[in-house]
Amino acid sequence: MRLGINLGYWGAGMDQDNLAVAREADRLGYAVCWAAEAYGSDAPTVLSWVAAQTERIDVGSGIFQIPARTPAMTAMTAATLDSLSGGRFRLGLGVSGPQVSEGWYGVKFDKPLARTREYVEIVRKAMSRERLTHEGEHWTLPLPDGPGKPIKLTVHPVRERIPLYIAAIGPKNLEQTGEIADGALLVFFAPEHAEETALAPLRAGRAKAGRELDGFDLCPTVPMALGGDSEADIDALADTFRPYTALYVGGMGSRKQNFYNKLARRMGYEKEAAEIQDAYLAGDKDGAARAVPRQLIDSTTLLGSVDRIADRMRAYAEAGVGTLSLAPAGFTLDERLASLRAGVEAMERAGLA
Repeated sequence: MRLGINLGYWGAGMDQDNLAVAREADRLGYAVCWAAEAYGSDAPTVLSWVAAQTERIDVGSGIFQIPARTPAMTAMTAATLDSLSGGRFRLGLGVSGPQVSEGWYGVKFDKPLARTREYVEIVRKAMSRERLTHEGEHWTLPLPDGPGKPIKLTVHPVRERIPLYIAAIGPKNLEQTGEIADGALLVFFAPEHAEETALAPLRAGRAKAGRELDGFDLCPTVPMALGGDSEADIDALADTFRPYTALYVGGMGSRKQNFYNKLARRMGYEKEAAEIQDAYLAGDKDGAARAVPRQLIDSTTLLGSVDRIADRMRAYAEAGVGTLSLAPAGFTLDERLASLRAGVEAMERAGLA
């Protein structure tokens, strides 16, 4: 198992701190740093900036939003970032959600699985430098009865195959991800629930492609907070992530379309997930945060001392995680850098380094 760092979103006044985190992760031997996008900072610009100021660490899109770009544009961006970084780019893709897709990009959120499959097919074909032709439900290249001709990418990526990840939560998306991608970007991943929430559908998808899970990169982002190991300490650390968990389980999407709420239900928190969502959608964000069970937070984060975190890291490795991407808590650069170093120390104590 390797360590990654999730830098999240940019443009909130902490960009120099984020760059310092990426450079320290590079120095410490982290495998990859991911940058996100929603409706603020875009990931490609951030990744090119980070790649220019690091030496060894991979840079990954966590994620490029599918409704934001045509597949050919994504192939161009991926090839360019791979070339500029010296072969250090990882392409993460995701459909985002209906509110962002339709409200920000003006792209109908329909048939997300079919759209993703077709998108990946075009991206792979373009990155392979074949002349680009495609006839599908969502894209036809070149457009018929016009001046367009099949064109091939002029940029030469450093590698013949850039690693492609898909952000997946639901069972059908996970199964398709196992079939068509090289890895899965996961959130709220609990080793205790790995089989029913992720591994079984991924394994089914790999089987469809005639492959096994070996070599497939299971890559969850896991929030991390350092502290003591007493019950009071863990309660306090868990409280750090209550608003974050409530936002996703309660408010990320509509009542009918909240993938994170459905995930919490699949993990056995049926009643609690409903309470969190009811409170959040009613405008009671504090009540939603209070309704989040500590066990849900504790099982999907890394909390406590380095030794306690090391024990949890073993559980993630045993569940099949290939890249454990940390999202350290902390408002100061020193706190975040301390967490980075503690992550390396925990891996060593766990015997995973």
